[in-house]
Amino acid sequence: MSAKKDLLFSDLLKHKFRPLYVLGCLSLCVMPFLLTSSGIPSLLDRVINNGSLSIASSNGPNTYYEGPFGYTGFEYELTEAFANHLGVALKIKDRSTFTDMLASIQSKKEHFAANNLSVTPERQKSLNFSVSYMQVKQHVIYRRGSKRPKTIDDLLDLDIVVIANSSHAEFLRSLKETFPTLTWREVDEVEPLDLLENIHSGRADITIVDSTFYIVNRNIYPKARRAFDLHEEKNIAWAFPKSDDHSLFKAANSFLVEYRDSGQLKKLRDKYFEHKRLDEGGALTFSKHIDNRLPKWEEYFKTTADEFNLDWLFIAAISYQECTRNARARPYTGRRGLMILTERTAKGLVIKNRLEVEKSIYGGAKYLTQQVERLPERIKNPDRLWMALASYNVGYGHLEDARVITETQGGNPDLWSDVKKRLPLLSQKKYYKKTKHGYARGWEPVQYVKRIRNYHDILVWHHESQQRRLALELQNSIEPVTFTSIFNANAVN
Repeated sequence: MSAKKDLLFSDLLKHKFRPLYVLGCLSLCVMPFLLTSSGIPSLLDRVINNGSLSIASSNGPNTYYEGPFGYTGFEYELTEAFANHLGVALKIKDRSTFTDMLASIQSKKEHFAANNLSVTPERQKSLNFSVSYMQVKQHVIYRRGSKRPKTIDDLLDLDIVVIANSSHAEFLRSLKETFPTLTWREVDEVEPLDLLENIHSGRADITIVDSTFYIVNRNIYPKARRAFDLHEEKNIAWAFPKSDDHSLFKAANSFLVEYRDSGQLKKLRDKYFEHKRLDEGGALTFSKHIDNRLPKWEEYFKTTADEFNLDWLFIAAISYQECTRNARARPYTGRRGLMILTERTAKGLVIKNRLEVEKSIYGGAKYLTQQVERLPERIKNPDRLWMALASYNVGYGHLEDARVITETQGGNPDLWSDVKKRLPLLSQKKYYKKTKHGYARGWEPVQYVKRIRNYHDILVWHHESQQRRLALELQNSIEPVTFTSIFNANAVN
């Protein structure tokens, strides 16, 4: 009876309040649609509304690092371009290992990973990969002086070391069925540069690194040489978590296609992976091929040098190192002008047009002077000038990190001869992870200072020889020949 009463009461409610009943049913049916279409914002909407894009990456030479004018690096510039495209700020979460990075993306702690990641079958099981923006080969690296392996069979009895959970380790595992005696070591908390150092120093026989990484870093450890490639090129892409919400993923793909089609992607790849640093013969080439541009700017160099109490030939040497005295040069650092200033630095120095020769020379001299003045007063010349030059190249923060390492290791942080031995350590994880400013291409300021000193010596030699010639002409009552006219007479057009 009770059940019947309940049923009748329910029917009564339906009949008496039928309009409300029907509306409620309709609401329940429409609610999922409303939540999907407008009630709950998509991931892309949330990123834009929050004003920030969070990515996972690792501090290093091919990803992101602090340069002399702020953060830089291939992945940094690419992801920053995407963030700018969305109109949001870029936030980078440093994930030092592949294990930690991939786990953080799978758990959606960051929006995606940008770390020169290879697209592999194993990774595709748990991650969504964007449109590829680069292709790489896996180089087998051996030590110069040892027998060069040519095939995988040649690797079977060798000590192979790779990074844990890397695409290289995954590929080795795929070879195990064909080559059952193949063995290797997987190490964590290291980066590819550490692997090259292991080969260079003889602590391992073989390692595997991506071709792009080898291009950038092959000069650091010259005994680590390429033997052969494991396979054809693999795609590099951003890694997204598996999700039903593809809004941000689609936006990233759309951006990458547009960035590629515009030619910007190629420019970015060339900037970081096609750059060729000057070799040791640079100074000799300079002495033989002083062109006709220096004379045009001689007076600018002299006027600026007088204002900042610098040697004008020294400023000229810097300009040669920076852009081979081509005022419109576009070096791999992205800086421009005769003294190669970034747009940010030029603004800080109140220089409106960094391509204007006189302004560029003035800005470069002023910036160098600022680096000199930032150093502790107890550091005396010439060490003071060499350190200021290193700071001009790599940034004051990284120079200070090297000075701290120098002091920690018992060296003198006020002597360039001691500091220059430690600057390259900023490219090794076991050192830079303990520093304030992190990874830096620490070998570059050492080479930079050395080359400028070489160029300066050559310019001084030229100048002195021409001064002697001038004195001889005056003594013999011959019409004087100026430094500028001599350069013009010998210029190669």
